[in-house]
Amino acid sequence: MGVATVITSGKGGVGKSTVTAGLGFALAARGRRVLLIDGDAGLGCLDHMLGVSEQQVFDIADVVSGRAEPMKAVYSCPFSERLFLLPAPAREDDVISPNIMKQLVSVLSRYYDHVLIDSPAGVGGGFASAAASAQRALIVTTPDPICVRNANKAHFLLDQAGIKQQRLIINRFSGHNFYTQGFYPDLDSVIDSAGVRLIAVIPEDTHLAAAASNCEPAPQKSVGAMALGRLAARLEGEHVPLAALQKF
Repeated sequence: MGVATVITSGKGGVGKSTVTAGLGFALAARGRRVLLIDGDAGLGCLDHMLGVSEQQVFDIADVVSGRAEPMKAVYSCPFSERLFLLPAPAREDDVISPNIMKQLVSVLSRYYDHVLIDSPAGVGGGFASAAASAQRALIVTTPDPICVRNANKAHFLLDQAGIKQQRLIINRFSGHNFYTQGFYPDLDSVIDSAGVRLIAVIPEDTHLAAAASNCEPAPQKSVGAMALGRLAARLEGEHVPLAALQKF
C-alpha cells in the first residue's frame, strides 16, 4: 500500500507543481512506482510537464463518473517507466468531492509505492479534496511574507483535517536575494512563521523551470534536481543533511 502525500501551498505561483513533478521523477529514479494525481480542476498542468498531454483521453472526472476505468485514465510518463499521472478534470466545475477522492486514492495506492496529490492553489474545495485522502502533507512556499503567511494558513487547515505529519519546503531559494531583500533575518524565522518543520530547501534553478515548460526532466546534476533527490531520500526515512545555502 503506497503512501499518499498531498503537496500544497495555500497560494499559487510558488512552484508547487514543478516540485510535485520533480519529486515524482526523483522517487521513480529510486526504483519506486509513483502516481501523481493532478487536483487542479480546469487548470491542470502536470500532463504537460510529464509529456502525456498528446496521448490523454480520460481524466479523473471520467473515472469518478464511470466513463472510464481507473487504469484507462492513468498515463505512463515517457521519461520514466515508473512514473504515472492521473490528470486533472478538464472543467473547473468537476472538482472531486473529498469522500470520493478518499475512496479512489485508497484503491489506487495499492498499486504504487507513492501517491503524490498536487493540490490546487488556495484553500477551497479543491484543497479539501486533495487533502482528504493524504496521510501526510508537504507545504511549499517561497521565502517571502505573503507566501509564508499562506503556508501557515494551509498548515492550520491541514491540522484541522487531521493531517499531523506536515513538512515545509522552501522553494526557489536564492541566498543573495534572501539576505538582500531583508524580509527575514534567517531561515529559522521563515520556518517559525510558517509553523511547520522544514524538510527541504530547493534552490532557484532555471533548469527546473525550463524542464517544466519544455515537458522534459531536469538535468540530474542541476542544483534543483539534486535537492529534490535529497527530498525523496528524506521522505523514505534517510537522514540527509541540507546542502550549504551559501552556494545558492
